[in-house]
Formats: sequence, structure tokens, C-alpha cells
Amino acid sequence: MLTGVWGKKIGMTQLFSNDKAIPVTVIELNRWIITQIKTADRDGYKAIQVGLVKEKFTDKPFDVAWLKKPNEYFYSLREIKATDLPEDLSVGSDFDSTQILAAGDIVNVTGHSKGKGFAGVVKRYGFAGGPASHGPRFGRRPGSLSFMRSQGRIVKGKKMPGHYGTTQHTIEKLNVVSVDLEARMVMVKGAVPGGKGSLVFLHKA
Repeated sequence: MLTGVWGKKIGMTQLFSNDKAIPVTVIELNRWIITQIKTADRDGYKAIQVGLVKEKFTDKPFDVAWLKKPNEYFYSLREIKATDLPEDLSVGSDFDSTQILAAGDIVNVTGHSKGKGFAGVVKRYGFAGGPASHGPRFGRRPGSLSFMRSQGRIVKGKKMPGHYGTTQHTIEKLNVVSVDLEARMVMVKGAVPGGKGSLVFLHKA
């Protein structure tokens, strides 16, 4: 049994149920093929490696030569661990992950958050900043850095301005609202990490 599935985030929309709007994230599970099968005897653990084929190669049959130049034919290669490997798996076959998920399942979704560039401590860590009236000029600066600042040193782990975003996050216990078998789309209630087109991993909670 596979522990989860990889998908590509399409965006957010809403579905209606009993006159109520349900916000959902649409995740595409199409264009994944099996590129490698790992066994406990050879690799020490059981897993399958899947690749997301680039759109311009979706109409072409799989060729073993693709594995020699994965960056040319695949958008990305990812691995899915398994407790037991199904017998019908083979390298180059289409990986239909819609059979693993069903409406009503509870899943945890892991992805990388959007990059927000260089940010100060107010945006990055939620610092309050200085008063906005009565004359202070403190503004949005971080304040005192440490007791060793006079010697040119700062305590490790000090919260300071820097790169914000592009970190891995997991949103737990999201409900699978619907699974479209023909389009190979899954609709998950709520928001998931990452921007449009980013890869996310869904595994049952």
C-alpha cells in the first residue's frame, strides 16, 4: 500500500453543497508515470519513483531513453514510500493515483509556501514595531540585537530580517470533497501551501 500521492496545485475555487459554498483547492493528479521501483532486497525499503511528464511529451509513448535525460522529459521526479508494492506495477506504466483517494477521506497536505523575498521582522515574525504617534522614530526596526553587539557578535538564532517563505509546511486533516476520475483531479477543502503549479504531497491522516 502506498503512503500517499503527488499532485500539482491548480488553484482554488468553490463547490456548492446544500446551498453552502465550500472553498476547495484543485490538485491535478495527471501525467505521472512510474520511473523506478525500489524493493527491500535491493534498496533497503519499498517505494516507487514517479515522474511528472512535461506537457509537450504527454502524447508520445514512454521510452526508456527518457530516464537517461530526466530533466528534458520530466517536470519533476518524486518518491512515494510503500508498505507493500502492488504486483501490477512496471516502469513506464501510467500511475493512476485517483484510485488511492476517495471523497470523504481525511488527508494531510505537504508543500512549500510561496516565496516572499527579503522581509523585515514585522512581516517575518510578527513584531509589533514602535508606536505610530506621539513622536517615536522607531518604526519597523528590530530593536536591540544582543548583549554582545558591541563586540560585533550576535546570539545564534536571533530573529532578524531575512529571506521569507519557500519553507515546507503541512496542513493536517483536510477533507477530500470530490475526486474527478476522468480529469484526474482531486478537490480538497481549504487552502494548501504553495502557489499555482507547485507540487504537493497528499497522504491519509
